[in-house]
Amino acid sequence: MLRMRTRMSNQWKLASLILALVIAVPAFAVDVSGTRVKETDTGVSVTDENALTPSDLARSRYWGLSQIEWRRYKQLMQGIRGSISPPTISPIEVLGIHARDQDERRRYAERWARAMREDVSRILAFQLAYDEAGKRLYPNEQLIDINRLPNRLPGRTEKTSSLQPEDRVIFFTRPDCPACDALLGMLLKRIDKVAAIDIYIAGVKSGDDQAVRDWADSHSIKPEWVHSRRVTLNHEAGVLERLTQGRGEIPYLLRRQGKDLTVLRTSEL
Repeated sequence: MLRMRTRMSNQWKLASLILALVIAVPAFAVDVSGTRVKETDTGVSVTDENALTPSDLARSRYWGLSQIEWRRYKQLMQGIRGSISPPTISPIEVLGIHARDQDERRRYAERWARAMREDVSRILAFQLAYDEAGKRLYPNEQLIDINRLPNRLPGRTEKTSSLQPEDRVIFFTRPDCPACDALLGMLLKRIDKVAAIDIYIAGVKSGDDQAVRDWADSHSIKPEWVHSRRVTLNHEAGVLERLTQGRGEIPYLLRRQGKDLTVLRTSEL
């Protein structure tokens, strides 16, 4: 009996010692902000709310963003940015707008500038291919057949209404033309009032897309306008002469309303 009491006393002492050690050792906090407990039929499991889906991983790689950057982008889109921005806003723009310091802002700005520059190059290359395809497939047809518009030939001065949201403005210009630049400045102020502005640039070598890009850069043509097709950049390549039967002089403005083509006066801008 005495031996049994001694053994029990030792066990209590051991238990007390273990408890004292547990209390004395500082607890380590575990960050569970990215986890949640999920009850299932077979028990309880822990899932990671921050885990990226295969689609997220694919999109993050496409944009050249790390998983940490992609998680931050998704988090930002849950707030005011996702509420007031268009659905097409890019992850790079979101991260740049919400940059935490100037270096981060500059890094995302440079990445976005490179992306837009590359996209403008692709658009210009496709536009050139489109123009060549049109000439090859329809060698005897014009894109805008003025013979089918007998009552709307350029040069008429009949009274026309002001610009409408569905109008497309066709602008013919050339480098080193102060009058052209002044007219372009007026026109760009109305970019939100029309469907699109189609710019035809004369005085550059046909197919020289770099010259067109340089002209656009020097005239404040935003890459996102070109990307969204609100502005198209084209080589003039004799289009004005064909449309006006040789009577048009640069700078020149036309307004396209459906199939109707009319002269656009400066006073209407």
